[in-house]
Amino acid sequence: MQRKMVAAAVLVLLVCGVLIAIVDPFSDHSSTGRGVLDNAAPTSTRRIARTTLASQTQVGGTLGYAGTWTVSVPSTSGYGSQPIYTWLPSPGQVVARAERLLSIDGQPTLLMYGSTPAWRAFAPGMSRGPDVSELNANLRALGYHAPTGDTFTAATSAAISALQRAHGLSPTGMLELGAIAFEPGAFRVTAVASTLGAPAQPGPALNGTSTRHDVSVQLDAGQQSEVKVGDRVTVTLPDNTATPAVVSAVGKVASVPTADQQSTSGSSSPTIDVDVRLLHPSVAARLDQAPVEVSITEQTARNVLAVPVNALIALAGGGYAVEVVEANGAHRLVAVTPGLFDDAQGLVQVSGHGLAAGQRVVVPAS
Repeated sequence: MQRKMVAAAVLVLLVCGVLIAIVDPFSDHSSTGRGVLDNAAPTSTRRIARTTLASQTQVGGTLGYAGTWTVSVPSTSGYGSQPIYTWLPSPGQVVARAERLLSIDGQPTLLMYGSTPAWRAFAPGMSRGPDVSELNANLRALGYHAPTGDTFTAATSAAISALQRAHGLSPTGMLELGAIAFEPGAFRVTAVASTLGAPAQPGPALNGTSTRHDVSVQLDAGQQSEVKVGDRVTVTLPDNTATPAVVSAVGKVASVPTADQQSTSGSSSPTIDVDVRLLHPSVAARLDQAPVEVSITEQTARNVLAVPVNALIALAGGGYAVEVVEANGAHRLVAVTPGLFDDAQGLVQVSGHGLAAGQRVVVPAS
């Protein structure tokens, strides 16, 4: 693998050797009239650095919103004989806690945050449960004096009445099935299953996502061992803005791309799902389903000697060297073994007898 990286980075030309020009990552410049000892081509020198290098792989991803959520109508038995939708949100609309998701016969379904579906009515005397605990937590978050725990108490009923009054509803102190819906957080509407005035029936009514941007990557299954939750990556947006991100989930089961995915990516290799969370979500603005590039670090080499890749000299007899400029101006070739290539910095790890940080090596003049 390392030999392939060297071959890709250095174009071997026979004779004594040739310097390869790339982007210069060093800022310490001085000029010299020679390169590759007696070559008259214009050159300059750079210092050998002791630093940390990383090799990265670029993979395509899609920037969208995290989560795939559905709001369903659990029952229409609490409405009229022919219930209809009297209010529906628009795609792209964001619904926050205690805001209206939809209305049937003028009765709203309010959004509450939680993972347990609202599968029953909330009323005095009901049994304890995680749904009651979620309701109490939401009422407290809204500033009402609900209890902690999973029991429906008189305080829960009073808090419900206060919530109902705030929404212009009759303060019954209880919630019929369908009066609230639990979702993990604020709900960003992506699709509405019906239209105003249409009959309301049990089943899915709204599709949506969270409000948090997320990058989804279909990573080649062979690279699964190279990423883990918590790894830092870089995401490049369509406008070429690079922003830091972190791997938030790595799939465990590989899947074969569909025919459509194969036609898009040109690959039929098994892939795993990788989710990436932006550390600065505001840079994504309102982008949705946008193609992005994700830079994943495969290897890291710490506290190593590094030179610009264009300092490497491919020797006619095989192997590599760098041309070191001594303090007295003398030039000498030092055999080196290339290690990790850092394409982002334009540097390569080198090891060789007599090399030290701070020494100057010859590179092509910029």
